[in-house]
Amino acid sequence: MSDLQQRLDATIRDIPDFPKPGILFKDITPVLSDPGLLGDVIDYLAELYHDKDIDAVVGMESRGFIFGTPLALSLGTAFVPARKPGKLPYKSVGYEYELEYGTNRLEMHVDAIKPGQRVLVVDDLLATGGTADATCKLIRQLGGEVVACCFVVELGFLNGREKLGDVPVESVIIF
Repeated sequence: MSDLQQRLDATIRDIPDFPKPGILFKDITPVLSDPGLLGDVIDYLAELYHDKDIDAVVGMESRGFIFGTPLALSLGTAFVPARKPGKLPYKSVGYEYELEYGTNRLEMHVDAIKPGQRVLVVDDLLATGGTADATCKLIRQLGGEVVACCFVVELGFLNGREKLGDVPVESVIIF
């Protein structure tokens, strides 16, 4: 385990039975309280993708915004939010996807991704992969090319990578 992974492991808080009984929630808010650790996470992810000709970083609502915006700045690219329905003020397109307990939908502005743009998807956590997969499909719907998906935390036992098919996946730490 690298130093960064050890620091994350020591900082991420386990919250049992949240948001419902039987779930062990990985709380990343203590990471956000540590500017050095947060900066190191962003630097680590930026180093992975600095030479991949990324045109835009897409972050999913809402914690993907926290990591996606500074990552986009570090890479010198645009940041694009993937939002919950009804949150965007301009014309948007959406993708509805299945969850284990119902459905959800993500939306982006119609002009957020240009055809042919190379896009990096970022979020705080990869669990079952449904949200990341929906985001990739939405990017492709707009004509973008998904270069990779990256996450701070991955719950490896949920096999979310499989849902993303041949999209390269990087996670800072895997539980």
